Amino acid sequence: MSFRRLFTPHPVYGHRFIPNLKARVPSDAGAYLLRTNGRGFRSDREFETRRSAGRFRILVFGDSFTAADGVRNEDRYTDLIEALLPGTEVFNFAVSGTGTDQQYLIFREEAAGLDYDLLVIAVLVENIRRITARYRPYQDEAGGTVYYAKPYFELGPAGDLALHGTPVPPEPLRPQALPESERQHVDQGGRFAGLRSLANAVGAREILQKVTYYQPVPEYDQPDDPAWRLMRAILCQWIAEARAPVVVFPLPLYQHVEETASAAGYQARFSELADPPRVAVHDPLADLMRYDATTRRSFRFERDIHPTPAAHLALAASLAEGVRPFLPRS
Repeated sequence: MSFRRLFTPHPVYGHRFIPNLKARVPSDAGAYLLRTNGRGFRSDREFETRRSAGRFRILVFGDSFTAADGVRNEDRYTDLIEALLPGTEVFNFAVSGTGTDQQYLIFREEAAGLDYDLLVIAVLVENIRRITARYRPYQDEAGGTVYYAKPYFELGPAGDLALHGTPVPPEPLRPQALPESERQHVDQGGRFAGLRSLANAVGAREILQKVTYYQPVPEYDQPDDPAWRLMRAILCQWIAEARAPVVVFPLPLYQHVEETASAAGYQARFSELADPPRVAVHDPLADLMRYDATTRRSFRFERDIHPTPAAHLALAASLAEGVRPFLPRS
């Protein structure tokens, strides 16, 4: 399904889901029902400003792994947590196709006046590339590729964040219309784009990754990597602006879950953010690794890397333990 059938432009953070949308979306597993509320986020209820009486409110931000492409609203880890932790209400502000930079802007725009007791920043570790991009490719109605601009931050000499690219242009660009100087700023979805396309075409992607022990996110390997310095600055600024405790929830890639890549780099970097008791980093990878290899392979779809309902159940169980210390004691 094309970008414009699900999303509408937003001048500050790029795009959101079309408000009050109800659509059946084709997926690897057939199709799933997607519903949004009046704010333009996937939810079966409106996000009221004041918390419900006696409820502990959690706000969650992320990308398609948290918005849950391929999965119904009720099967997402954010929705499942409410059953695991009675007395909680979870508002899922995740938007597919966004980076951590855009998610921070969503927080500033959409959560400014809301009551909340805990903030969960779910960072798909791949987002370290998205925050350095200025354009992301999408499919148009005819099946061709178009580029949509996105807002982005740059790190100043003093470590300050400077926002660029707003207001975000609502219209897409054809690849050939993008100036030569801007083409290096398109998110290519990872390293070695040509080799990955070839491997996918011949069905050899997983074999190649195992043989080469391909590292999908080397930007985490060094603490002074420019991309990590930018990611850290965004997260630190976000945490500083939060009016409640924060749980940083780094989501591993399937290569980490299936042991074809090392998680040591991103785990070391995200651990730098922990600042108890106000800021916790809860990495679900150790919990996911307790499942056998066959089960872990079932955590993604056959041809789609997004989490399956089984993965969302496992993520919910893990995150619930990360949230539990922040809940009020009976």
